Amino acid sequence: MESITKNRQSPETLRAMVERAYGADRAPVGDGWFGELGHGWFNVAYRIRLRDGAEVVLKIAPPPSVEVMTYERGAMSIELRTLDLLRTRTSVPVPAVDFADRSRELCDADYFFMPYVDADNLGVVGDGLPAAERDACMEQLGAVNREINSVRGEGFGPLAGPPAASWREAFTGMVEDVLRDGERRGVDIGRSYDEVRSVLAAHADSLDEVSEPRLVEWDLWAGNVMVRDGRIVSVIDHERAFYGDPLIESGFTGTQMSAFGDATPFMRGYGHGPLTATEEVRRRLYCVHLLLVMVIETVYRGHTTSEQYDWARARLDEAMALFDPVRP
Repeated sequence: MESITKNRQSPETLRAMVERAYGADRAPVGDGWFGELGHGWFNVAYRIRLRDGAEVVLKIAPPPSVEVMTYERGAMSIELRTLDLLRTRTSVPVPAVDFADRSRELCDADYFFMPYVDADNLGVVGDGLPAAERDACMEQLGAVNREINSVRGEGFGPLAGPPAASWREAFTGMVEDVLRDGERRGVDIGRSYDEVRSVLAAHADSLDEVSEPRLVEWDLWAGNVMVRDGRIVSVIDHERAFYGDPLIESGFTGTQMSAFGDATPFMRGYGHGPLTATEEVRRRLYCVHLLLVMVIETVYRGHTTSEQYDWARARLDEAMALFDPVRP
C-alpha cells in the first residue's frame, strides 16, 4: 500500500543500518539482498538477507517532516513497548527485536530489526482458504487476542501515559483527537464534525461500564497475522496498542457491521458470548471511531486514489445510522 509516511532509504543507508545492528561481518554485499515488503500501510519495511544467509526485517518510522495523525505520533516506541509486554507477560507469538536505534544518526527516524517470519499473511491468503480453515484461523486469533487482553494496565490510555481517570475520558479524548485531525486538514466526513461529537456525548455513559484497563491491540486484523500449516505463528504490527476496553478490538467489529465480516469464529475462540445492550452501544461507538480514522487518514497518507476513502465514507454513514435509533 502506497503512503507518504513510508520512509524509504538508499541501499547505502540500509547497509549501514544492517552493519550497526549485526556487525560488519554480516553486512550484505553485492545486489539483490533487500526488497520492500508491500503490505504495510504506515511504516516502510524491508526484507533483508544478511551475508550469512539469515533473513531479517527492517522497519523504519515515518520521516519527521510528514504530518501524521495525533494517535500515530511515536508509534514505533509504542510497538517496541508492546512487543516487550507481550514477550514477557504472555505466550503470544510475536517477533523478537534484534536491534532498535532511536539515535537518528543513520536516518531521520527510529528503526528496528527483527527476524523474518517465514509464513503466510492471513490477510493476503485468507480469501483463498477453505471456509473451515479460515474460520479455524480466526478462532485461534480470538484466543490469542484474549490472552493479549489479559495484560492489565495501571490506567486507561497510552502505554507511556499519562493515564486517564476513566475509560470514558480516554476514549472520548481519542475520538476528539481524530476529529481535530480531520478538521485541521479539512477532511469531508460526509456530515458535520459536531454531529459526531453529539452522538458520542449522548451515548458516553455506556463507556462507564469498563472499569479495568486492559492491553488492546486495536489493529489486530487478519493482515497482521502470520500463519503456517493452519496455525498462527506470529502476530505483527503493534504500534497502535493502548490500555482500554477489549471490546474495541478489530475482531468484534463484525458484530455490528457485516462489511467487516462474520465475527462468530473470532468470538468463539475468544470465549465471548452475545453482546449485551450496553456492549452493543459501546461497540457501535468504536465502529464510528474506526471509520473516522479510515476516512481521515487517507488525507494524511497522501492517497492518490479514492478507494479507501469512498469505502470508509459509506461505512461511516452506516455506523452513524446505528444510533438512529439505537436498537435494544
